[in-house]
Amino acid sequence: MARHILLCSWTGYVSVFLFLSAIMNSVSAVTHYSVPEEMDEGSVVANLATDLGLDVKSLSKRKMRVDVVGNKKYLDIKKDTGELFILERIDREFLCPLKTTSYCVLKLDATIENPIRMFNIEVEILDINDNAPHFRRGTMHLDISESSPIGERFSLNNAADPDVGTNSVKNYHLSSSEHFSIEIQTGRDGTKFADLILKKALDREQQAVHNLILTAVDGGVPTRTGTASIIVRVLDVNDNAPSFDKDKYVVDVMENSPIGSLVIKLNATDLDEGSNSDVVYSYSLYTSERTQNMFNLNPENGEIRVKEMINYEDLKFYEMEVIASDKGSNSLSGQCKLTIQVTDMNDNHPEISIKSFQSPVKENTPTDTVIAVISVSDKDSGDNGVVDLHIPHHMPFKLRESSDNYYQLVVSQPLDREKVPEYDITFTVTDRGSPPLSDNETMTLELLDVNDNVPQFPQSFYTIRVMENNAPGALLSSLTAFDPDLHENQYLVYFILEKEIANTSMSMLFSINPENGNLYALKTFDYEIEKEFLFHIEARDSGSPPLSSNVTVHIIIVDQNDNAPVIVSPWRAHGSVVEEKIPRSTDKGSLVAKVIALDTDSVHNSRITYQFLQVTDATLFSLDQYNGEIRTMRMFSYRDPRHQRLVVVAKDNGDPALSATVTIKLSTVETAVKAYSDMTEVPLEYDIFSDLNLYLVIGLGSVSFLLLITILVTIVLKCQKPKPSKAAPPSRNSVNSERNSAVADSTLVSNDAYWYSLFLAETRKGKLVVRQPVPKGSRYIVSSIPRGTGLTDTSDSAASTLQYPK
Repeated sequence: MARHILLCSWTGYVSVFLFLSAIMNSVSAVTHYSVPEEMDEGSVVANLATDLGLDVKSLSKRKMRVDVVGNKKYLDIKKDTGELFILERIDREFLCPLKTTSYCVLKLDATIENPIRMFNIEVEILDINDNAPHFRRGTMHLDISESSPIGERFSLNNAADPDVGTNSVKNYHLSSSEHFSIEIQTGRDGTKFADLILKKALDREQQAVHNLILTAVDGGVPTRTGTASIIVRVLDVNDNAPSFDKDKYVVDVMENSPIGSLVIKLNATDLDEGSNSDVVYSYSLYTSERTQNMFNLNPENGEIRVKEMINYEDLKFYEMEVIASDKGSNSLSGQCKLTIQVTDMNDNHPEISIKSFQSPVKENTPTDTVIAVISVSDKDSGDNGVVDLHIPHHMPFKLRESSDNYYQLVVSQPLDREKVPEYDITFTVTDRGSPPLSDNETMTLELLDVNDNVPQFPQSFYTIRVMENNAPGALLSSLTAFDPDLHENQYLVYFILEKEIANTSMSMLFSINPENGNLYALKTFDYEIEKEFLFHIEARDSGSPPLSSNVTVHIIIVDQNDNAPVIVSPWRAHGSVVEEKIPRSTDKGSLVAKVIALDTDSVHNSRITYQFLQVTDATLFSLDQYNGEIRTMRMFSYRDPRHQRLVVVAKDNGDPALSATVTIKLSTVETAVKAYSDMTEVPLEYDIFSDLNLYLVIGLGSVSFLLLITILVTIVLKCQKPKPSKAAPPSRNSVNSERNSAVADSTLVSNDAYWYSLFLAETRKGKLVVRQPVPKGSRYIVSSIPRGTGLTDTSDSAASTLQYPK
């Protein structure tokens, strides 16, 4: 087994050796090309087939390919033309990052088969000037002493450029400077760098910082540059002595100046910095001991203060010499002379005396009223004994001189306690000495309140929304007024100004707490009866005389969905089923019945929609959800049941919604009775009028007439009642929709005036009752068309009009 493995291995090695030998024999000489970097993709380097002497037509058959040795495949060959082209843009700095040599070569192997031949290709990547020089640090900081000698050198960071040869850094330039220049140096590897040379002595006191710009320039065409900032900070040496602002100072000091009071603060400056600029002050040997005992010199800040009490009669002036020394290693100093002159002072203060002061006073005190009498005096003589009295500005008072050194304080402007309840009046007396002396005394003047402000409501008009069905005694709002006066002038009482609406006093509907202005409802409101109230509330203070103001209150009753829809057509007794008959030959789209429901709630809550709740055959009838019309969707077939049961629900738009239902039983007959065509078409006449129908018509007419009289009497009685608790909802006369019933003349009333209601009732002989609203919905005109007349007779029929109460 081992011998077999060795035999197979040796056979394989022989085969590989023979294959490699064949390839080595087919390798040609190296073909060299040169291309610049950054050439566009697709650019042609050379016609490799021509240069290698190959037939272009055989390249595809011989499977010629190009392989890059050790790199990405930057180049490839077009087999149809034999051209060597750029497959991917070449960056020489990326391909050959080391700058040890400027020679950058991309090695390729071109191989063809049948027979196998291999060509060695070298593509030299030539550098172009596509990189600018750059400094590793954009800012260089140098600290140089101002005592540095001229010609001293300071090393700078050199610039780097990824390009090679002439495209690398070749020179440096320095921005203009009278103190510095540069010198270009070349390293062993050819790298260029610059040294900073000091060509003029530095002076930190003249210029502490020098800002320079170093520019590196390469040798490419066109040239590229890079810059770096050089910040030179000049280090200080102690080469400046402290100096005073003046060589000689003369100051005045008053006698009896307090001990510790400042006479003068001397200031010496040193242009150096650090400890070289710290200054210490001291007396020179020429300053007398008496002067040093009289005045204290602070060595740190140069302040000279009074050390002992100064007397003008003892000595009229003092002379001294002060030295300022710095803290440098080789201390430097400067000096100045100071003369202090003692000035005789005004040492007696003026006096003020309040002879009379009236407080408190009423805020309505008239102007020019005397409030106080003041006298002033001063024991000094001359200008030091002349005094002036004044009070603060922007006060409603003024001083009036009554006699020598006597003044009156009088009211100069109207007083208002609500703006300023009291005044702290400071009387200040000042003499005319140098410096002037003064004294002051403060008196407090209180103002008494008078009833001069009416109560004020935050709003002039209040709109309060109250939900109907409210609980009696519910708090509606708090109407609070404000009176800036005090005490009894501020205490407010609230009233409802009496006003009658429909013989009802507002005090029977609303109540207000007289102490805090809380407004309450005394009854439960019904939106369907009362929609709004407008009245006034008065707030009155307890002053003498009392002042008052009123505010308008608008109560808006907000509707609740508390009334369910009522089915008014087709009419039926409570809980009964409406029966209708229609011929089986009724056409598609014919009007079968019309359901009309009314809702006494507001417009939003009373918007009615209709829908089928139950239907025998949903494909036979359609219901308009807005007008309640039931129409046929197709003609009757012999398969349809004779009796159809329709349950219609009328639902309002409230939340939650309320509804009413009506059940209609339709029976189909074979007689030629036409279905309803439209609400406004002329009613049909029938020749057959049986005795039974006549009796029904007479009976229903009598009942309807009596019902109409009853309704009219009830309305008259309701209108005459002075204080109705709650109006009854509008009455509705029923309309009998059965085929065998007769319809009497009647008047129908509804407060849902925006709806156009059309009640249709039909008997075997035909009868049409039409109700139409007058514009703006204030009332209705109900017209009845007698039997045996057309629509043109409507104008001749008796029309009754009812005024619906708003």
